[in-house]
Amino acid sequence: MTASPLQNTCGRLDAAWEVLRQIPDPEVPAISLCELGIVRDLRETAGGLEVVLTPTYSGCPATELIQDDVRAALAAFGEISIIMQRAPAWTSDWISAEGRDKLRAYGIAPPGPAAGSAGQPIRLVHRAALTQLACPRCGSLQTEKLAAFGSTACKALYRCLACAEPFEYFKPI
Repeated sequence: MTASPLQNTCGRLDAAWEVLRQIPDPEVPAISLCELGIVRDLRETAGGLEVVLTPTYSGCPATELIQDDVRAALAAFGEISIIMQRAPAWTSDWISAEGRDKLRAYGIAPPGPAAGSAGQPIRLVHRAALTQLACPRCGSLQTEKLAAFGSTACKALYRCLACAEPFEYFKPI
């Protein structure tokens, strides 16, 4: 008889990773927690699994909901322990290429690179440094900023002058 993925350690972790890849971000449900880079590690424990999460920022109001979603999704794997790892701090550079594509398809312009050159600290991109932002709907570079903040502090509100559609820009952090 073949061992079930929940019985075999390697298979258990593979199966658990697959479950984690399906959990949507509560604020942007088009992208998973894994694609967003929040899930940092997954380890086997004696009674279940330990999941390491790094919130997008330390005061993120969705942190508790994310923990609850992870526990509920992985309940079949036994006891779920969650470690909140705040260092190193989350960076938008951790968003996967697939995640960036999904953000764009959802109508949010994905962030550009946030990390400085080797040995330099992560930096926020100054608004003046951002000269052209492509519309996620039509691709036009004829866009304008309407507001420094969108639905959350990590996004800005823009409008495309070509298709006249508003869109949010996920700021590089």
